Amino acid sequence: MIIEIFQDTICPWCRIGKKHLFEAIRQWQGEPIEIRYRAYQLDPHTPKNGLPFWETMAANKGGRAAVEQMVQHAARAGEAAGIPFDFQKVTQWPNTIASHTLIKLASEDKQTEAVDAVYKAYFEEGKNIGDIDVLLAIAKELGLDQAQVRQAIETDAMQAQIEEDIAYARELQITGVPFFVIDNKLALSGAHPPENFLKAFQQAIETTN
Repeated sequence: MIIEIFQDTICPWCRIGKKHLFEAIRQWQGEPIEIRYRAYQLDPHTPKNGLPFWETMAANKGGRAAVEQMVQHAARAGEAAGIPFDFQKVTQWPNTIASHTLIKLASEDKQTEAVDAVYKAYFEEGKNIGDIDVLLAIAKELGLDQAQVRQAIETDAMQAQIEEDIAYARELQITGVPFFVIDNKLALSGAHPPENFLKAFQQAIETTN
């Protein structure tokens, strides 16, 4: 069974939804599951150098108080799922092409680790995941070739693959993430609880049979 995860690296609900999915996979006793990560950009118009987080969110979401409520809601959901968020450390709203590039460069068996490392850097440590030095430090942790990662980010080497994912999302009429496609048969939108994923896995199997 193949599960495609459409996600953006600045999306807290993507991190939460992914955690719920992996909890469901841990409980699943059916056929093996293969994960494929698909890039998505919540704001493709963000400049390469990024924008200030709180000011940008306040302008887009109806003021600072509304943003405070939103991040508190996400942080509570993260705590319930066992993953911490520290939004007070977050200062940047980055363009996510560079972080998607890093994830694309990781081998399949390292991609989940890469996604987790990027989320942790942004949501727990408040690092600017649009900054090449931050991403090179993550690359080093993952055992990736830093020179290759630098070159790929600086030359937009993964741009075609990223645009392919975004075009695929458009084709599927995806307008928000997280979004999960299960074996090309079923789709789940949002950070569903593990039991919903388990039901979807079973439904996908029954659809095959």
